[in-house]
Amino acid sequence: MDGLIRVLVVDDDPLVRSALTLMLGGRADLELVGEAVDGADGVRRTRELSPDVVLMDIRMPVRNGLDATRELLADPRPPHVIVLTTFDADDYVVEAVAAGADGFLLKDTPPAEIVAAIRRVVDGETMLSPSATQSLVRRVRATTPDDRAQTATDRLTALTERERDVAVAVGRGLSNAEIAAELFLSVATVKAHVSRLFDKLGVTNRVQIAICVHDAGLV
Repeated sequence: MDGLIRVLVVDDDPLVRSALTLMLGGRADLELVGEAVDGADGVRRTRELSPDVVLMDIRMPVRNGLDATRELLADPRPPHVIVLTTFDADDYVVEAVAAGADGFLLKDTPPAEIVAAIRRVVDGETMLSPSATQSLVRRVRATTPDDRAQTATDRLTALTERERDVAVAVGRGLSNAEIAAELFLSVATVKAHVSRLFDKLGVTNRVQIAICVHDAGLV
């Protein structure tokens, strides 16, 4: 990147697109590179404009946002995708995470938090609204065997004390910068710990770390 985070907005509602355009327009490190009116248009415009981050609605005509997300993330150089929706439904949260989305936020999320989420996913983090995290954990718990708590606890025994602290902080939804400040570590050290958590816990994203510590009863 050239220092700017390039963002594409995909939403069938022109008022939502206008609001997001106004919100992003005043940020020195963000550049709105385009808009799309449905999932199919979003795929086409993403491949044409190569944004770093796509803000993707779910319910749209022609093609929905979840299908568009799956297609985009199968590309050789996929963008980061943040699902931004009015619908806080368990099914949508689970499907968005399964599709590979880097974030799931409601459209009534304060503008500053949406901007922060854009920056965080570019930095390699996963961003879920608190309600979305609760929905995801609730769904996983409902479909996981009764011994999930013991299984999660056993997985966490492989961690050092500091790695465990970082895992719990991730489970609380803290960013790398917030974890660094709370545990008196550098951001680079936190990132290194998170990478080791992926390896030791056999997971691929921060959401799965959060589920593990929730299952173990640590959050």
